[in-house]
Amino acid sequence: MMVIKSKMKLIALFVLGMSMGSLVVHLSITKFSGMGLVQYSSMAGLRQDFDSLLGPQRSRNKKLWGAVKSLGSLQPYANPRTNYPAPSENNNGFIYAKVFGGFEKIRSSICDLVTISRLLNATLVIPEIQESLRSKGISNKFKSFSYLYDEEQFIASLTSDVVIVKTLPENLKEARRRNEFPVFKPKISASTNYYIKEILPKLKKTKVIGLLLTDGGCLQVTCAFSSFFSVLKANVVDGCAVGLYIHSVRSLVESALLESILPRSMSELQRLRCRVSFHALQFRPEIQILGRRMVERLRAWGQPFLAYHPGLVRDTLAYHGCAELFQDVHTELIQYRRAQMIKQGIVNEKLSIESHLRRENGSCPLMPEEVGLLLRAMGYPPKTIIYLAGSETFGGQRVLIPMRAMFSNIVDRTSLCSKKELSDLVGPETSLPEDLYPPPPSKSEKQLKEEWNKAGPRPRPLPPPPDRPIYQHEKEGWYGWITETDTEPNPSAVDLRMQAHRLLWDALDYIISVEADAFFPGFHNDGSRWPDFASLVMGQRLYESPSSRTYKPDREVVAKLFNVTRENMYHPKHNWTLLVKEHLNKSLGEDGLIRQSLFSKPISFLSHPFPECSCWTSSVKVPDQLKGNDGRILYGGEDECPKWMKRSQEAGSVEAEGGRNDDSDLAEYESDATELPESDDDGGKSSATLPFDRDDEWDPND
Repeated sequence: MMVIKSKMKLIALFVLGMSMGSLVVHLSITKFSGMGLVQYSSMAGLRQDFDSLLGPQRSRNKKLWGAVKSLGSLQPYANPRTNYPAPSENNNGFIYAKVFGGFEKIRSSICDLVTISRLLNATLVIPEIQESLRSKGISNKFKSFSYLYDEEQFIASLTSDVVIVKTLPENLKEARRRNEFPVFKPKISASTNYYIKEILPKLKKTKVIGLLLTDGGCLQVTCAFSSFFSVLKANVVDGCAVGLYIHSVRSLVESALLESILPRSMSELQRLRCRVSFHALQFRPEIQILGRRMVERLRAWGQPFLAYHPGLVRDTLAYHGCAELFQDVHTELIQYRRAQMIKQGIVNEKLSIESHLRRENGSCPLMPEEVGLLLRAMGYPPKTIIYLAGSETFGGQRVLIPMRAMFSNIVDRTSLCSKKELSDLVGPETSLPEDLYPPPPSKSEKQLKEEWNKAGPRPRPLPPPPDRPIYQHEKEGWYGWITETDTEPNPSAVDLRMQAHRLLWDALDYIISVEADAFFPGFHNDGSRWPDFASLVMGQRLYESPSSRTYKPDREVVAKLFNVTRENMYHPKHNWTLLVKEHLNKSLGEDGLIRQSLFSKPISFLSHPFPECSCWTSSVKVPDQLKGNDGRILYGGEDECPKWMKRSQEAGSVEAEGGRNDDSDLAEYESDATELPESDDDGGKSSATLPFDRDDEWDPND
């Protein structure tokens, strides 16, 4: 008995010693491994995800990434088609211009500016981009136009269209400083008659005029009310009901019934717009090099990627009254900006608007959560690479949380570029004092309690309780002012510099969005008269590669679809996913182009440069021509491509066929994008498991 007890003691001591030794080893490992921790890299994580999941390269799922065959006959062709004389230096004079606004307004305004110079037979001075000139301390290496675009390329590519010079002659510079030349501020509604009758006589007299462009454009055509409404009432295209189009009546009325579509006699000026936007406006070499490098990094995994632009911009949200889509301080920030627009006459409505009604008629953007649900319904797997474009996403990272939960590989420029690469793009800058918000004046305990008791209801944020101090993070950021004052402060030096930097970030995003295998806009064709980033991207993608997958969702239809499944958004019935697929797939093809021609093109020609800037090849079926009631060609009015283009395309097709793999022999990596049977008539789920149900990452309780 004693022997047994002694053996048990020895065993207990041995186990205890082993436990202590194991604990010491683990603590040592933790200590030394903690010293070697490195910062997490989203690119490294993305690489590991795909390397472990996919192994060698697989074929792409044609249903998600394949070309739109019905648009395969369209080719970019913006060359002049008629007698088009070269410009002469012995012309009517010089036009110089100052362009205000962000990336979209700058690009659209410059296209109109070149067109006006051609119309008036004038020499164009390289326009001045005020967003960079206003900024203090930006790099002296790049100034004004050259901060964003390549001056030499711009001048050389338009030699057959307009005479362009970098500056005014020396004898005219001094006269400009003395304000001796007339300066005009044309509205976006200015027509060709305005320039010919009002501005051309002044140009011939003074030989120099100045233009101030603030609205993102300066050349439109006013249309008759009957023309617009006849199109809206009578268009029933391919079985689509009028209800598909009627929601844009409000947008058309708000935009003062303007069209960017010039008369047919001026189709060459429309093609000039295409040559400016799609050929002449090339970013400066540093931007192009970094942009191509980012595209190469995205393609390094051998998988296609989708670009998504949320379109959540404060000004746009305020214009349409979408404040209630957000919460707390963000709602009030939108309302504050809307109140400013009402005072300035930009908005002719009341301040308080039912945002949910605006959302249902398609005026508000799709939230990132909704876009994520649409992409999942289409069949895009959780590991899909999604590039997040846009230098401003109102609401910040918080509004992106639901979408990031659905798609783990969402990247942006900060994920693809190092800080050094971005700083090199900006160039050497002088240091600026930090924007330190002054601390609020000290208040007595009595004052704090009174403020707490008198604080109004949400969305205005409540002041902190009297016993809690105001933390520094509550005062930092561009919206910190709203907790202390009703007046938004003027932009600081750092704010102005950041606005200039946004031009560069938008340029990088533009390059990647155009090159992406698929593009999904969160907000486009909003009817606000301002050009928007997504529409410009969609226009260039349609011009360069019409058959690429560019989604054109009807936000009104999408809102109705979400209203149907609002209670089961993360576990919708299969019938709902079929409706989503049907709508989005139709938007890729002819139906999407027709709708774009009806509503987007009249507001921004660059968003839909068909049929003026394209042609069709006879090697495929020629699409039937479709006209609106005003006689305008909505679809299928492209000229036949010249023979040299046909030979080039045929050679490219043969080469592509020779190098194409047999997709049927390869497993598609999007395994959860399979077709499923319809659900039962009684509304119950089918016996097959939906992709939504199979994905553990898509737990609504996450």
